[in-house]
Amino acid sequence: MDIQKLLLGIQDTEISINISGLALNTDNLAEGEAFVALQGENSHGCDYAELAIDKGCVVILSEGRDLECAVPCIQIDNLNKHLSTLAQRFYQQAQLVKLIGITGTNGKTSVSLFISQLLEALKVKTGVIGTLGISGSDEKTANTTPDILTMYKALDRYRQEGIEVAVVEVSSHALIQNRVAGLTFDQAIFTNLTQDHLDYHNTMENYREAKGKLFSDDKSKCVIVNQDDENHTYFLGLAANKKQITFSIGDFSYCHINSQGFLCQLGQFIFELPLLGRFNLSNALAALSCLRALGYSDDDILPQLSRVTPPPGRMQKIANHNIWIDYAHTPDALENAMKTLREHYPESKLRVLFGCGGNRDVGKRAKMGKIASELADSIILTNDNPRNEEAQNIIDDIQVGIKEGFEAEVILDRELAIQTAITTLSEDECLLIAGKGHETMQTIGTQVLPFSDIQVAENALI
Repeated sequence: MDIQKLLLGIQDTEISINISGLALNTDNLAEGEAFVALQGENSHGCDYAELAIDKGCVVILSEGRDLECAVPCIQIDNLNKHLSTLAQRFYQQAQLVKLIGITGTNGKTSVSLFISQLLEALKVKTGVIGTLGISGSDEKTANTTPDILTMYKALDRYRQEGIEVAVVEVSSHALIQNRVAGLTFDQAIFTNLTQDHLDYHNTMENYREAKGKLFSDDKSKCVIVNQDDENHTYFLGLAANKKQITFSIGDFSYCHINSQGFLCQLGQFIFELPLLGRFNLSNALAALSCLRALGYSDDDILPQLSRVTPPPGRMQKIANHNIWIDYAHTPDALENAMKTLREHYPESKLRVLFGCGGNRDVGKRAKMGKIASELADSIILTNDNPRNEEAQNIIDDIQVGIKEGFEAEVILDRELAIQTAITTLSEDECLLIAGKGHETMQTIGTQVLPFSDIQVAENALI
């Protein structure tokens, strides 16, 4: 598309040059694209102009600064406000993909993968955008929900590849920062709301209000809400004029827990659900509700539901050992993961290894310490992306919540901590390694280092 056509009504320019795409991040910029250099409190895109040129950008759209560089630069005031228009003009196929949006503190990734697995089993080509990245692409995503240009670009590609449905994890940050602006979701799914991201939202009310944006106005057509969460009436109230569907664990007529998951009855159907944790009963119902809303019957869905598998790093069992990796990094998620192992393995002792991220919600640290000391037989505290905080200070914050008389072992080196936990694990113990799940990097100071809980655990068993 010619840059003049793209900028029509936004910025007059005499520059005529064809571009092959738009990028906000140089990590995802391809040769022939325009680099959109935002300037603001948390964005300094102009500082990356030279890197963008080195990677093959052919024009720069600049906010606030007129750059002298080797490619044409077009200065646009309030560039951030035009991102949705630019995205819709260039990636015109993006809005033709049927969108399912999932928001909530926990469960977004699991629900999105369950929906994708069910649809694929029913021969519906499906794409997934979220914590695990953009399916079918090596493109990097720094956040659960990518920036608006990356989002539209992915959806446009999906459409061209014949993908009919895209399942998107929609974070509270994304809704506040307009990363899904201009998109309408056929379904908006709410999983739950518990404490997280208060470093950004400050209060739970603000956090809830941010999530609510997916359910209000013209963002979605149909809402699917977890009735077991105390906030369900709030989200239903935002969608008073839309089609509403609720689900509850009480929808099951029968659920029997075992070491492999659950034996369930739903209406006339009895089936096995090969997932650990009562929270996964809720996640499975969210996926079931989504498929029902798309027009599929229980005859179609339930045989496939009994074959779903958890996402990487979500209650992932390591080999044939009583060792699980889970992404739990909030008080609620940690409690659910620990209770899960207590329920599925009632005869075993429980050891938990975890930490808390630096430069993030400080208020959850003591809460997680309290939960761990109430549910575990032994605890190992370690690093979990300490970032620019002193690692020991984070551990001290966690220990404030640990009940009196409970001695938690501290091993700051996460690799050594995992190795120690596994090599000293007895046959009557289960080990939960919590916090990082599928992640493959560890941030210490300004360094982002390769690190995988899964790989370290597997190596410790060799």
